Amino acid sequence: MTMPDAQAGLSEGPLAIICGGGSLPKAVARAVMARGRRVVLFPLLGFAEPEEIAEFPHHWMGIGKYGAFRRLVEREGCRDIVFIGNVVRPNLRQIRLDWATLMLVPRLFGMFRGGDNHILSGLLRIVEQDGFRVVGAHEVAPEILVPEGVLGRCVPSERDQRDIGRGMDVIAAIGPFDVGQAVVVANNHVLAVEGIEGTDGMLARIVELRRSNRIRSPEGTGVLVKAPKPLQDRRIDLPSIGPKTIDGIVASRLAGIAVLAGETIIADPEFVADAADRAGVFVVGLPSLRRREAS
Repeated sequence: MTMPDAQAGLSEGPLAIICGGGSLPKAVARAVMARGRRVVLFPLLGFAEPEEIAEFPHHWMGIGKYGAFRRLVEREGCRDIVFIGNVVRPNLRQIRLDWATLMLVPRLFGMFRGGDNHILSGLLRIVEQDGFRVVGAHEVAPEILVPEGVLGRCVPSERDQRDIGRGMDVIAAIGPFDVGQAVVVANNHVLAVEGIEGTDGMLARIVELRRSNRIRSPEGTGVLVKAPKPLQDRRIDLPSIGPKTIDGIVASRLAGIAVLAGETIIADPEFVADAADRAGVFVVGLPSLRRREAS
């Protein structure tokens, strides 16, 4: 079966990367530059870390400065835009808006009356109406996607496989409500569902539940399961894992992580595999439903 070219239809001009926190923006920028394409980063104040973007051409941007962003993107000659990195939902009343953003306030308030997918889809429409094209980070850097199979030496047990299946069912069930992309399941019991706190916050919750003896499953059991929401726009906010996720699994004393291969972004895959091996936990990329249907 021939897979479509991930970069088909993309422009050849410089790529604008809007950067949240974490190491993923750097990984995407390096992969794009290795292909010979120029990148310009737009790190978000309060979210992106200076050390992660220092090596690239960049312009720091504040939330609510869409007019300034639009002018800079046009000046840099960018048409394609990638969103990547961690961002916590801002409160519009606590940020300063430039004039272009003020003109969008009625739409923005409507977008904020919903889950993250509702907000992000609305932002994409605004950007695209101004003539830009939003592309997925995985379209310009497909190597950042989790491959199918086990990363490292540890493999899930039959019990883990059952918990993985349960977790995927839960994500599919809650997806239409735009709730979250991750759950923790142990012995067929749903221990936690990701909310506004994100995956790291959910794992911290598991740590506290263990501490207070609210979780009765033995240490070393339970799986973090992550997958995109069923109706999610794959160009933005794909689920991701990285070294910090392994730290969370170790702290919460779970058995491992299961994600959809080809639909989950991974930061530092070799480091993640090594860290998982050292901790004795598994990381597995599951074949996605869409791939199974296409094969």
